[in-house]
Amino acid sequence: MEGRPVLVGFDASPAAERALRWAAGEASLRGVPLLVCHAWTWPYPLSPQDENALAIVRGMGTLALEDGVRLAREAVPGLDVRPLLVKGTPPGALLDASADAALIVIGARGAGGFDKLPIGSTALHVPAHADRPVIVVPEHEQEHGAKRIVVGIDGSPASEAALRFALQEATFRDAAVTLVCAWWDPAALPGPERLPFTEPQAVKERAKARFAAAVEPCLADYPDVAVEYRFVMERAQRVLTDNAQDALLLVVGDRGIGSSPRTLLGAVTRGVLHEAPSPVAVVHERDPDVKKP
Repeated sequence: MEGRPVLVGFDASPAAERALRWAAGEASLRGVPLLVCHAWTWPYPLSPQDENALAIVRGMGTLALEDGVRLAREAVPGLDVRPLLVKGTPPGALLDASADAALIVIGARGAGGFDKLPIGSTALHVPAHADRPVIVVPEHEQEHGAKRIVVGIDGSPASEAALRFALQEATFRDAAVTLVCAWWDPAALPGPERLPFTEPQAVKERAKARFAAAVEPCLADYPDVAVEYRFVMERAQRVLTDNAQDALLLVVGDRGIGSSPRTLLGAVTRGVLHEAPSPVAVVHERDPDVKKP
């Protein structure tokens, strides 16, 4: 197999197993290798008293990695699966290994996460600092109604990168793409402040025309992908989460219009990572591989 591999983090947790299966399927669709990464480190505040203790911890990591490689090969027989054992933290190991990867796949929660949290620290840290797409796979599987990928657009450079990634994924999966553009409803304003928005339908139609024109160059590069538009005057996080209920994948930019340049992940992106029932792909404007075909 040629091309940049799909990189997946594996720590033997249920979410990591789901992420591993997703990543194996992704690598198969792309025709590239799968790189399974396990990070190990000494888990105690005091240094080990002897080398045997350190070797035992490293050996446990080796066993976990071997299990991940076996599961990936069972999921997609014949796939080129490559192991990577790294001494360090999971976020650091994945970010370092991603330099030569096409994308990163991780589970929403790792082995050390709190049961009541829908997403762990690694699943927030990696999308915030990576320079290529990161797919975060939830722990629990959902039913897919149709072969559909949902992408949020708001006119920002990151959302254009997200749209291109969604269209690329659609070609791999023979799926349709639903473009969702949602913005705040001015009806929430008190009466006097609402005067500039007294014709919400007209505002909506103008927005539809503007966004349709903005995405046309991207869509023209993927003429065989079926596309549906959804323009909604509601909170973006809620609309995206609702539309992802039966989707194969939800794709968002790392931060949208209105986010501070110092913000690593925008509020909507963080929100859908916590709440979306489907896998979520976070795409960055700076990603070198999300470009015209």
